[in-house]
Amino acid sequence: MYMPRLSIITINYNNTVGLAKTIESVITQTSTDYEYIVIDGGSRDGSLDIIKKYEKSLSYWVSEPDRGIYHAMNKGIRQATGDYCQFLNSGDYLLASEVTERMLTDMPSDCSIVYGNEIRDIGNKRVVKKSYAGRPITFLDLYRGTIFHGSAYIKRSLFDKYGLYDESFKIVSDWKFYLVAVGLQNEQVAYCNIDLVWFDNTGISTLNQALDQYERAAVLKQELPQRILADYERFATDSIILGRLKANRFTWFLVVNLYRVLFWTDKLFA
Repeated sequence: MYMPRLSIITINYNNTVGLAKTIESVITQTSTDYEYIVIDGGSRDGSLDIIKKYEKSLSYWVSEPDRGIYHAMNKGIRQATGDYCQFLNSGDYLLASEVTERMLTDMPSDCSIVYGNEIRDIGNKRVVKKSYAGRPITFLDLYRGTIFHGSAYIKRSLFDKYGLYDESFKIVSDWKFYLVAVGLQNEQVAYCNIDLVWFDNTGISTLNQALDQYERAAVLKQELPQRILADYERFATDSIILGRLKANRFTWFLVVNLYRVLFWTDKLFA
């Protein structure tokens, strides 16, 4: 039976409590088919003490200043020797001790990216995020959204093929990677219906939606021909307008019925 090896990569900066929770969830996994890499950005809050406490369970670790999230992730990728990489940032954690074993056992051998479910707290409610739950992922899906990063196993060779994460962006380079690899280059994606990761939604990407939208627009301009980008931007604008109309039921009722009147008027006097 095909059993790939996984490189789990955790990046951290000044998050002692979150880092301890993340490390403990990894080193208690029943699977032995993984290596664990921790990249710390030179924390000054006690994170180094946590790393040293668990260093016998780590395959590699370093604590030194870096240039941001994606520089730290790229440092982890360069150290990775597994067939796949999983990015489990400090504060995120694996939901049960057997989830890595279940994911690796169920993985198809012909897919570039395999993802499970991500659990997060929204409005004090436990919400299961399944990305696209196994249906084919289109470019439009990635234009609008993304594959959740922490719950994805990404083939290590893809980073040789398409390059490491773009360090010129602060929070959307993982999305850019998916956009290129899956949306433009049609790399194959598979889904495992396994509750894999608890996502800490206090991170920079969650709290800074304005920067997220700004950087996404820059990526699209960088990667798409203008004639194609113009169509997607027009579609996005129309979708927003339509969504707002539907949110206001009375306005939506008027618009729909006005359309019906115009349609039948045109038929009667044609």
